[in-house]
Amino acid sequence: MIKQIKIDTDYITLGQFLKVAEVIQTGGMAKWFLSEYDVFVNGEQDQRRGRKLRSGDEIEIQSFGRFVVS
Repeated sequence: MIKQIKIDTDYITLGQFLKVAEVIQTGGMAKWFLSEYDVFVNGEQDQRRGRKLRSGDEIEIQSFGRFVVS
């Protein structure tokens, strides 16, 4: 099942996304989380918490599921 994450702006950073998607509790956990877990954005692995995600981007995190920004 793909979970939809709605945003009201042009983009959201990967670090902000992790918090909004309730994968992490605080924004400060983003750097640690990205170093410990494989995160794929549109099929490519990415560990940059500043990566800009826009509507239509798909994020997959093993053990957490698949998400799409809308």
